[in-house]
Amino acid sequence: MGVTRSREARNYFDSTQGRAAVFSLRPTFREKKDLAGILLRPKSASWDGLGPKKCLASLPTCPHGGRLRRRWMNQTMAPSGERLIDLCAIWDAGVYLPSAACNRASSGVARKRLNEAEKLSSVQEAQLKRLEVTRPRVLGSRERGQVPRMARQPPPPWVHAAFLLCLLSLGGAIEIPMDPSIQNELTQPPTITKQSVKDHIVDPRDNILIECEAKGNPAPSFHWTRNSRFFNIAKDPRVSMRRRSGTLVIDFRSGGRPEEYEGEYQCFARNKFGTALSNRIRLQVSKSPLWPKENLDPVVVQEGAPLTLQCNPPPGLPSPVIFWMSSSMEPITQDKRVSQGHNGDLYFSNVMLQDMQTDYSCNARFHFTHTIQQKNPFTLKVLTNHPYNDSSLRNHPDMYSARGVAERTPSFMYPQGTASSQMVLRGMDLLLECIASGVPTPDIAWYKKGGDLPSDKAKFENFNKALRITNVSEEDSGEYFCLASNKMGSIRHTISVRVKAAPYWLDEPKNLILAPGEDGRLVCRANGNPKPTVQWMVNGEPLQSAPPNPNREVAGDTIIFRDTQISSRAVYQCNTSNEHGYLLANAFVSVLDVPPRMLSPRNQLIRVILYNRTRLDCPFFGSPIPTLRWFKNGQGSNLDGGNYHVYENGSLEIKMIRKEDQGIYTCVATNILGKAENQVRLEVKDPTRIYRMPEDQVAKRGTTVQLECRVKHDPSLKLTVSWLKDDEPLYIGNRMKKEDDSLTIFGVAERDQGSYTCVASTELDQDLAKAYLTVLADQATPTNRLAALPKGRPDRPRDLELTDLAERSVRLTWIPGDANNSPITDYVVQFEEDQFQPGVWHDHSKYPGSVNSAVLRLSPYVNYQFRVIAINEVGSSHPSLPSERYRTSGAPPESNPGDVKGEGTRKNNMEITWTPMNATSAFGPNLRYIVKWRRRETREAWNNVTVWGSRYVVGQTPVYVPYEIRVQAENDFGKGPEPESVIGYSGEDYPRAAPTEVKVRVMNSTAISLQWNRVYSDTVQGQLREYRAYYWRESSLLKNLWVSQKRQQASFPGDRLRGMVSRLFPYSNYKLEMVVVNGRGDGPRSETKEFTTPEGVPSAPRRFRVRQPNLETINLEWDHPEHPNGIMIGYTLKYVAFNGTKVGKQIVENFSPNQTKFTVQRTDPVSRYRFTLSARTQVGSGEAVTEESPAPPNEATPTAAPPTLPPTTVGATGAVSSTDATAIAATTEATTVPIIPTVAPTTIATTTVATTTTTTAATTTTTESPPTTTSGTKIHESAYTNNQADIATQGWFIGLMCAIALLVLILLIVCFIKRSRGGKYPVREKKDVPLGPEDPKEEDGSFDYSDEDNKPLQGSQTSLDGTIKQQESDDSLVDYGEGGEGQFNEDGSFIGQYTVKKDKEETEGNESSEATSPVNAIYSLA
Repeated sequence: MGVTRSREARNYFDSTQGRAAVFSLRPTFREKKDLAGILLRPKSASWDGLGPKKCLASLPTCPHGGRLRRRWMNQTMAPSGERLIDLCAIWDAGVYLPSAACNRASSGVARKRLNEAEKLSSVQEAQLKRLEVTRPRVLGSRERGQVPRMARQPPPPWVHAAFLLCLLSLGGAIEIPMDPSIQNELTQPPTITKQSVKDHIVDPRDNILIECEAKGNPAPSFHWTRNSRFFNIAKDPRVSMRRRSGTLVIDFRSGGRPEEYEGEYQCFARNKFGTALSNRIRLQVSKSPLWPKENLDPVVVQEGAPLTLQCNPPPGLPSPVIFWMSSSMEPITQDKRVSQGHNGDLYFSNVMLQDMQTDYSCNARFHFTHTIQQKNPFTLKVLTNHPYNDSSLRNHPDMYSARGVAERTPSFMYPQGTASSQMVLRGMDLLLECIASGVPTPDIAWYKKGGDLPSDKAKFENFNKALRITNVSEEDSGEYFCLASNKMGSIRHTISVRVKAAPYWLDEPKNLILAPGEDGRLVCRANGNPKPTVQWMVNGEPLQSAPPNPNREVAGDTIIFRDTQISSRAVYQCNTSNEHGYLLANAFVSVLDVPPRMLSPRNQLIRVILYNRTRLDCPFFGSPIPTLRWFKNGQGSNLDGGNYHVYENGSLEIKMIRKEDQGIYTCVATNILGKAENQVRLEVKDPTRIYRMPEDQVAKRGTTVQLECRVKHDPSLKLTVSWLKDDEPLYIGNRMKKEDDSLTIFGVAERDQGSYTCVASTELDQDLAKAYLTVLADQATPTNRLAALPKGRPDRPRDLELTDLAERSVRLTWIPGDANNSPITDYVVQFEEDQFQPGVWHDHSKYPGSVNSAVLRLSPYVNYQFRVIAINEVGSSHPSLPSERYRTSGAPPESNPGDVKGEGTRKNNMEITWTPMNATSAFGPNLRYIVKWRRRETREAWNNVTVWGSRYVVGQTPVYVPYEIRVQAENDFGKGPEPESVIGYSGEDYPRAAPTEVKVRVMNSTAISLQWNRVYSDTVQGQLREYRAYYWRESSLLKNLWVSQKRQQASFPGDRLRGMVSRLFPYSNYKLEMVVVNGRGDGPRSETKEFTTPEGVPSAPRRFRVRQPNLETINLEWDHPEHPNGIMIGYTLKYVAFNGTKVGKQIVENFSPNQTKFTVQRTDPVSRYRFTLSARTQVGSGEAVTEESPAPPNEATPTAAPPTLPPTTVGATGAVSSTDATAIAATTEATTVPIIPTVAPTTIATTTVATTTTTTAATTTTTESPPTTTSGTKIHESAYTNNQADIATQGWFIGLMCAIALLVLILLIVCFIKRSRGGKYPVREKKDVPLGPEDPKEEDGSFDYSDEDNKPLQGSQTSLDGTIKQQESDDSLVDYGEGGEGQFNEDGSFIGQYTVKKDKEETEGNESSEATSPVNAIYSLA
């Protein structure tokens, strides 16, 4: 439990006697024994804007250099009647000390207080928080001598006010230890530990449970109020209270309605020290009402029009989850065109013909009752100009125009209008929704006015139609707008968001535990929007009606307690509320009087290794807070300083353990009620060391290897030696023998190769050493011994030694390791320093493999450690063991940091940065940098500042002004060399002027040239990056042609006066603006210039298609160019016949601009044709497109496995389609595959003007096949048959088609008979018995999807024959099936097919449906 300890200070100023600057505290009973007080405050604590030194800076100075005096009238302690005690308070490590102890303070004897041990090895459960307020110790007789009086000179009045403010802000925290013995002994007012939520919604089928748990000593008793009136539990047999708890249980097993117990409940926990309150708990019973009965007529809508299907679910508690399905229990597929809104309605941005293929039913799932309510389905009827639904058009790039649907600009379906507003509470989720209609379906984009969307909290839902911002804060208020756009235009809706806030804590009141006579306070601060009001209560009663307490003072959101006594114990409630909610907090005031007691076991034994660091802990508790001291061997002075360090929590740290530190340490905790002590025995042990380590070995297979590992350790500790192989525990098999100082391997095998680690450990420490074993395979005896042995990496160098120590150099000597049959070529010396990058090794120098000693050049003030790596042709050795450390003496830096820059990050600052120096260039401790700057070309003095990092920001600078910058390194030994000046610039601002005299000259249909006048340099306000032209296409000179008005830009870097803009659209109206750009951004825009591009040549015609229905004609079709670029005057078609290398005469045809079809009469049935088509304007012909006619049979490309191609369907243009076939080519000649052609009756309707040429009789009929793609090349394949008659007139074909029709008719008759016969299928597994009268049925149109252990809703009734009484519920799911009566099983699920609702006359003859139960589908969706 968090508590606060504080001492309220008062300043008294006696103007009549001229005595001021005197700090007076009313003495408590403990202060009659203590002559001085100590106020402890962490340095990091806040003093409401005033630090401790500032707080006392204006007070008169005492003779010892401290400040603050206290006058105290005490006849019993001052024989002379009035004594003025000097409280020379000095700030030392956050501690104020009495002036009589100033000398001790100066020698390092500072007050330490314990509330929380930083490390409690055996009693971690007794950890306490660090004290922030401490108590004085009893002063010795020498400290009670005469103290000189303070000079009586009145300070200004503001000194008293400032000092009072500082002392009032003093406060700390203490925690009662979790030790059960202490918890059981200490009295404590009640504290609520568990309670139900404020809005408590319960299941009507279960018993009601309202939780209220509390603790206290003695144990509290409980009572309840309901709707602010006493709730007599004894009078209601259904209501009971759990034992030793305040939890209410309302039992409905014997009957009763849960709705009768709805209301607002509040729990009271009381013992003799106070009363604690729970929140006001609003109890509500969950409800799942039936769907209103309604008859829905079919919804008739034109294709392409928007549509909203309203759900309007019944208002349940809590609100149900909405989802849409068809009556056949298939989920409705949603996309950016069709989606469900947050209100549950189903929105169609535009209705298509395929939307008529299903019906639409809204479903509501209720959480608590585990039921789903289903609304009668909507049936759509879509009116269309094209009654057939061609599935191939769904992915058509121009689907709507292909179906004859007029394109429309977007309009909003939800919300309505152009603006709306929304309020959201702080901490909740903000959901903004925009659903738009239009053809094509619009895209939705979200923006925030004046800023960006919060990327860490914002996410898009429902196909970008909804924007959700989680955990809303005040910064999220503002205006948001959604932009709906398609190619026809755009529209936007603005949503103004206001963020309100229910009350939330700034300072929640904490439990307050004080000693008798102490002062304290309770603080209750909350914020909200609107600002919440604060109401105080004590023991559940308003503070105004409570008995008066002279020791208590209420100041708004704070209650101040002075000179608390045992009778002051109570529980206070703070209730802060506004229109959006409330917060209720309990905080008790408890007064404790506890003598010191130790929390850790007595006479602990601590063993530690020599030269290590250790900490002795002594957790304790007491009230008033005791003082802790440490002693060694029961004698001597208090331990602190030197090798000892006492933490504020009372722990004693010994920085480096030595043999003489062994002994018994005693900690003594003292307060005015007594003292307690504990002893810790410290034993110092020798470290464990491996003095003979295993060495790397190379052994032949089958030999014996011994790895030595000799250890020295403390004899009083148990030694354990273990081995690792490849860093994994080694299994000691029959071939191995482990002894105390070695490991022997007999009959070495290849699997024994690897690294072996010897681990010597005791219960306090361990040491390890590693060696590598290489196993050689058996080989014939070679003539060259070295050639027989494999080459390996060299062994690590050893025995590094430093000699010839000098200020800037040292000689390093080492002993080379084994070269392993490959000569050592190089040695790399590396170093590590422990100041900037400890543990990181850097290369120092490299030496030939023939030397083993080198003189190393060193930098000043670096604590070096060296190691050596050997290198041969195989690789590098392991690094040697490090040498001993060597620190060079310091010196001033010899260089300065590099890469100095000065750049502005804002318009009124300049950030100076540089690359910091490393350890080898620091040359001394406390490396810092002297940064100097001044404006360039001025004689003003240098500004300078000392910086410890690598950047400094100069503020309040003019806009884009050059500065001279210098950065000089400095350490404790001096400054570096004088640095050179670097030119930097302050921040840039936006340009103030725009280019003038902008002239536009049209060069051609797609390019213009620009010319402008230069802006003045002082208006750029930064570095001129570029001139930039913004231009956009305003309109086209062609009527009814929609153009995109998206802005584009062209950049002209540098100080240029002219430029060109290209890639424009011909025959269009453009607008253009110019700006100046610097590093900050764009300047103001110039005057808008308008220009018109002349007519150009059109783009290539689109979708040029060549079709060959027979050998006599070739049909050509094309679409208009995407970009006419002018007024079209016609098309030019050029075609030529070719056969192999022979090419005929080219023929040219010209067509009108409206003609898009042409038929060529072939003159040669064998040759192919190459067609080139282009569109023309007055300027000329545009880009041409070329296609070729299909290849004849002798040019067919062989294919191994011809694909199966579907028959060609007749397009909407009404042209006759050809019969498709697949050509299978052999190696020498093409063969024809007979197929059954599909001939569709069509009407030839065309507006093309056909040009007929002289033709010859053709004897071969060509059928066109769709193109197939092979290796990225489009190959046209065709199959040919000679003299083939019309297949539709053949007798065998007519007979085959009649047989197929008869077979289909028979199958339809069988299916109809099978379906009419009907059948029942059980849903539940392991249930083969028929439904009995005890099986429950639902009458309310809902069905239960819960497990078997979930209880059905009360009030469910069944008929005697086990069926639902359909006449009582017209909206039940039975009406959706084809059968007359839906069959239900005993768990509430039903059997029947969900289809479109039929008329009663059609369903009377059907007993049931044959479809399986759809409940599993509902499980997956709900």
